[in-house]
Amino acid sequence: MPVNSFENYPMSWKPKREELAKPYYLSLANMLEREIAEGKLKAHTKLPPQRELADFLDLNLSTITRAYKVCELKGLLYAVTGSGTFVSSGVHSADTFIEKKNRYIEMGMIKPVYETNGLVLEAAQSVLGHADAVGLFEYNSPLGTDRQLAAAVRWLQKYNVNVEKRGVMIAAGAQNALSVILISLFQTGDKIAVDEFTYTNFKGLANLLHIQLIAVCADEYGMQPSALAALCKNSEIQGVYLMPTCSNPTSIFMPQNRRKELAEVVRQYGLLVIEDDIYSFLAPPDTEPFFSIIPKQTIHICSLSKSLCAGLRVAFVAFPEQYRDRLVSGMLNMNLKTVSFNAEIIGELIDSGKADEIVKRKIELAEQRNQIYKAFFPVEEEEIARFFHWVRLPEKLSSEEAELAALQKGVHILGSHRFQQGNQNNAAYVRLSIISPDTEEELSHALEILRKILWEPQVSVWV
Repeated sequence: MPVNSFENYPMSWKPKREELAKPYYLSLANMLEREIAEGKLKAHTKLPPQRELADFLDLNLSTITRAYKVCELKGLLYAVTGSGTFVSSGVHSADTFIEKKNRYIEMGMIKPVYETNGLVLEAAQSVLGHADAVGLFEYNSPLGTDRQLAAAVRWLQKYNVNVEKRGVMIAAGAQNALSVILISLFQTGDKIAVDEFTYTNFKGLANLLHIQLIAVCADEYGMQPSALAALCKNSEIQGVYLMPTCSNPTSIFMPQNRRKELAEVVRQYGLLVIEDDIYSFLAPPDTEPFFSIIPKQTIHICSLSKSLCAGLRVAFVAFPEQYRDRLVSGMLNMNLKTVSFNAEIIGELIDSGKADEIVKRKIELAEQRNQIYKAFFPVEEEEIARFFHWVRLPEKLSSEEAELAALQKGVHILGSHRFQQGNQNNAAYVRLSIISPDTEEELSHALEILRKILWEPQVSVWV
């Protein structure tokens, strides 16, 4: 069929033939990847049938098939038998947020608690009053000063991460820490095991670096050790990404027995654990992180965005000695160190005891919010005061429908389709951030709306 016969023909994607270069399949795959990353092709957009696109571009059908397959292997696309090929969800971070030209109650994004920022301001003012404060504005100590690293070690020890200063780096937040780890310790094409519902930004980062994420089945205690072992037997897996304390988005707190069972699988198959433990401050004092159980096979990230202050963008990274040179090289080459002034404020908070005050207050606020939540969505007694909850939807209600219905009623939530990795779990969920509404009254109002939406027999929305 001539190309110009498609002039007025409706197609969800019309790549420009003149922009393609040989090999055509790879050029087309790169073009598709770019338009997905730029948000031009939204999640769950149905792509043109392969034969139709081949006719439109005047290319062989096999070229289109190969291009789609490349993108599918990268996690950009998924195929549904009998229905076609679609754009995957959660492959760029823009899907996580919403432009709020109107006023919505925020329960999608997990906002940090800002009520304690007065203590952070006091620490900043104290730091500026030090005699040597002017040195913080110089470009030095890219891995952190001795004082900052000593404070990091003390903070990590509170959460049973026992490490010396040589085994710690200070990064500009968890996402930068993850970037350093993936770029320094993994290669294009490597495979990392993840939960079937996975932190969106980690998915996006892995996609940019062409690292494959392989979903592993989970239960109410987290990733199943038997499922991870089965995957390792059949595939060459290099690492496993875990959020053991209040996993995002499922809010699962992984009990100690499950951590030890997974650690045995990690030992057996020589995996590297990327432990993203941003909510470790919520865990009971005797909780053992993976870094404590298998220290030689774990990189531990302790972001302080939720526990102390989001705006400072500081995360502590603990690692075994054998990875030090590669991680330090990666950090320096990418210039992803945190601002020294920010790290000094964190050090001041820890040394002065204000950090403990902040954590205590945040846990108290979370406990109050959870009491309100339980009045609308009854749950069993919990080990930790969660910042968010993971709610399973009725069988006939999809997460897309629930998300849109809530938005129409003035509440912003996030559905499980945004976090799903692979197609193993067909159940639908929504993540409700109870810490994000501005007031407790606003939270109660939003939960009343959501209870009606999620549990009414019929929900009528347009998707």
